[in-house]
Amino acid sequence: MVGIAGGTASGKTTVARKIHEALSPSRVAFVDQDAYYRDLKHLTLDERREVNFDHPDAFDTELLVTHLRKLKSGQAIAKPVYDFVTSTRGKRTTPVKPAEIILIEGIMVLHTEAIRRELDLKIFVETEDDVRIIRRLTRDIKERGRDFDHVVTQYFRHVRPMHMGFVEPSKRYADIIVPHGGNNDTAIEMLVGALRARRHRMK
Repeated sequence: MVGIAGGTASGKTTVARKIHEALSPSRVAFVDQDAYYRDLKHLTLDERREVNFDHPDAFDTELLVTHLRKLKSGQAIAKPVYDFVTSTRGKRTTPVKPAEIILIEGIMVLHTEAIRRELDLKIFVETEDDVRIIRRLTRDIKERGRDFDHVVTQYFRHVRPMHMGFVEPSKRYADIIVPHGGNNDTAIEMLVGALRARRHRMK
């Protein structure tokens, strides 16, 4: 089980996707922590917009850890589908089958001890702050229905302090640090090689 953490918009998903593609999808299961945000349908839309989504408590960690343990024991899971526009969890789920390698990606993957205990390899993806904020701004406006002022306000109110308080310190738990995010093909190739070697040793 491989954990991939890093700041918001650091390229974690790109790193996970490239590893997934290089190792053959049939041999790899992918779980994104973002799918496990808590369902906020009990709040008004305006109240949901004020929730700190960059705090560890924003995630349903108990369900996530339960699903990771099921995958490790050879059982399939029904991964939640989260709607980032409405900040609610839908009724539909995504089936994830167990595999030789399980990738779990998210900002709090290394911070959260219950998740760390399940990991065999811990990776931290590092990208410059100015690159991350531009990516976050673009993503939240285009994909998550936010406006410019809201994204900027949330960045200074929640994203930056949570990154400094929880995400950046979790780097000390990493076995491997990948600089320059998902564009670092050399580092990703080395990771893929290491995972292939580890897999062969386990057979």
